[in-house]
Amino acid sequence: MGAKAIFIVVMLIFGSLGLFVKNIELSSSEIALFRGVIGSLFLIAASFFIKQKVHFRISKRNLILLLLSGAVMGFNWIFLFEAYQYTTIPNATLSYYFAPIFVMVLAPILLKEKWTLVKAISMGIAFIGLFLVVQPGGLTGGDYNHLVGIGYGLVAAGLYASVIIINKFIRNLSDLETTILQLGMASLVMFPYVWMTEEMSYGGLDWRSILLIAVFGIVHTGIAYLLYFSAIKRLKAQTIAVMSYIDPISAVLMAAIFLSESMTLVQIIGGILILGSTFLSEIRFKRRKSSPNK
Repeated sequence: MGAKAIFIVVMLIFGSLGLFVKNIELSSSEIALFRGVIGSLFLIAASFFIKQKVHFRISKRNLILLLLSGAVMGFNWIFLFEAYQYTTIPNATLSYYFAPIFVMVLAPILLKEKWTLVKAISMGIAFIGLFLVVQPGGLTGGDYNHLVGIGYGLVAAGLYASVIIINKFIRNLSDLETTILQLGMASLVMFPYVWMTEEMSYGGLDWRSILLIAVFGIVHTGIAYLLYFSAIKRLKAQTIAVMSYIDPISAVLMAAIFLSESMTLVQIIGGILILGSTFLSEIRFKRRKSSPNK
């Protein structure tokens, strides 16, 4: 299978993430914990199968950065999964795609990158898009509280932007090694949090949820990350940036098909503005270390 085809498959897997989260009978923090544990164990096992050495001897500097980024990644998942519970998948997905905008805000401060007119315009377009998505009078409805859900999505986006920034300071580790260690660190940080906030009683968990969480950890994390890393090695940065938008587009379409979560014309225009602005920022912002956005 060609690199582009593999990348499309990965984006479709990520696009279906919200469908799984909404149907797993566990809290967002528990889903995140299981994802980290299952995903890291799968990737460790896979590294032996594909004969790619993973070195766990890391410098003190990298250890601190990995612990920090792993913790941020874990809570990024929790807030994203909470967003899926409080609002529709399209709303959660579009708010989460504010991450590149937050990177643009942080980069001049933390990475000493220049603030440009294009970046300012991109940010303005993104906020106009967000205003159109969050329509007055449509902040609550049915079982949803859209304002809270979109807020959680934006927090998740901010946390993911932090992971991107932190990753730029990690040295001498491959993308696979970085991801395995981050997943492991995320699991270590989330376990005490889940232990303190949840009952952690899984005896009554139905087989459907068990199957979904297994697929979520193995397919949406382990397999998807492996395919992602194998594909990006053979694709140009701009190709990756363009094709990454298969993820949010497919998420919106799947939500409409399987959950009947539709968007108004105004919201669609807002979504296009958000994705268009983040596209501009991603084309211009080169990441030293690539990591899946979900």
